[in-house]
Amino acid sequence: MADIQPQSAPDPGAPPGGNGWREEYWKKNLRLMVVLLSIWFVVSFVCGILLIEQLNTIVVAGFPLGLWFAQQGSIYTFIILILVYTLRMDRLDDEYGVAERDDEGRRL
Repeated sequence: MADIQPQSAPDPGAPPGGNGWREEYWKKNLRLMVVLLSIWFVVSFVCGILLIEQLNTIVVAGFPLGLWFAQQGSIYTFIILILVYTLRMDRLDDEYGVAERDDEGRRL
């Protein structure tokens, strides 16, 4: 007996035009993540570890800049990157019609 797979019903909230939009959506999501994680890597690893001695020659508000990057800068950068990711993904979700909000803008 042949295996008959039931066809799934199309998602009513999904954009029309097949599944090509999913690949494009995922590529844009991955590109955003790679860019943001690269920025975080540069700030935390390069500035906070590899270049700490060179940056420590610069003093800002009485603190060596390399120490600031190692102790505070990577944390602040990570928080800002989370905010940027959230805002960009909301915009991307709206662009592809997969936002998790109802018609009045409330989260579902």
